[in-house]
Amino acid sequence: MNAKLDTTVTTRPVTRQTFDEVLVPTYAPAAMVPVRASGLDLWDQSGKHYLDFTSGIAVAALGHCNPVVVEALTRQANTLWHLGNGYTNEPVLRLALALTEATFADRAFFCNSGAEANEAAFKLARKHAHTKFGPHKSRIVSCFNSFHGRTLFTVSVGGQSKYTEGFEPLPPSIDHIPYNDIEAARAAIGDDVCAVVVEPVQGEGGVMPGNPEYLKELRALCDKTGAILIFDEVQCGMGRTGSLFAYMGYGVTPDILTSAKALGNGYPVAAMLTTEELAQTLSVGTHGTTYGGNPLAATVALTVLETINQPAFLARVKEASLYLIDKLEEIIRDYPQVFTAVRGAGLLLGMVVGEAFKGRSKDIQRAAEAEGLMVLIAGPDVLRLAPALIVTDAQIDEAVRLLRKGLDTLLAAK
Repeated sequence: MNAKLDTTVTTRPVTRQTFDEVLVPTYAPAAMVPVRASGLDLWDQSGKHYLDFTSGIAVAALGHCNPVVVEALTRQANTLWHLGNGYTNEPVLRLALALTEATFADRAFFCNSGAEANEAAFKLARKHAHTKFGPHKSRIVSCFNSFHGRTLFTVSVGGQSKYTEGFEPLPPSIDHIPYNDIEAARAAIGDDVCAVVVEPVQGEGGVMPGNPEYLKELRALCDKTGAILIFDEVQCGMGRTGSLFAYMGYGVTPDILTSAKALGNGYPVAAMLTTEELAQTLSVGTHGTTYGGNPLAATVALTVLETINQPAFLARVKEASLYLIDKLEEIIRDYPQVFTAVRGAGLLLGMVVGEAFKGRSKDIQRAAEAEGLMVLIAGPDVLRLAPALIVTDAQIDEAVRLLRKGLDTLLAAK
């Protein structure tokens, strides 16, 4: 093969088929290829318009190409992009100050993805326990149907065997318990546990909100045993539930919190937030990342944080959530053969599929997409909606209209 780059490659036409020809097949993307977007509006290669109620899996919380975020990124791109770990920079210092002032945390560690933030959290918890109590205190307790990332460590902590099959041997001393099961938690969390990891709202696991009593009991059990309580708010944080972070609405404070996705509104950035005491466990050289906290990422994240962390903005998220839930409940009443319930928190909502459509959430997703509505699934039995937090009532009405059209077509075909 000629190693010289083909100078026409940047202008050569590409299609969905190109994905099958040159990318590793870890995904099965939709047939259409998006090329342009603004707010919640998106267009594909053929010019067809879609209403996006996925926000890139709860990432573009301020909508696509948000002008305030674009301006901040452009300004920083013309100023300073990247520095090595031997230097800090002004944007990351401002971001760390803003996050610690807005949350329980005293310290922040920045990286590029939710998986990396969770990896840092798990390493911190293990090292803290090893240093303070000894090597016997190493077990991590997580929940079935959780999702914490795709690295070998984080995917093992996540309680879904379909993601770990074939990657054995897996990291040891990781146990899983049923979500929202207090008795199971009491039985599993003993003196050898270094960390308990939980999503306040399970996203990939079916849009399942945590019971307040359950999360409070996890806090109490961690206090009793000396374990670290880690809240994975990669999907449910950054305003998604109507609070800046979900823990604030529950009144349960973790020892470590992880954030990503909406923190960068599409720009890769993540954070692990923790206390002063725990942060001291990771001394110089014990952990790191090349791109974490670079000026570009930090500038975008600070802009997103300052936009979302406003009382009026968060109040509107709660208002939009109530309106959307009301409309989805109308759909459930009109299509009882398809859906049985709506659950979730804020603007992370799941419609539970009924017995007649068991295992067919993907078919419902495709039917909606054919009408111009982009939605998600959360397993085979839940249709997931995660629109940008700036969604209007008019856009909710339009999404409901398109979903109804898709359901009518699907039922007619059946």
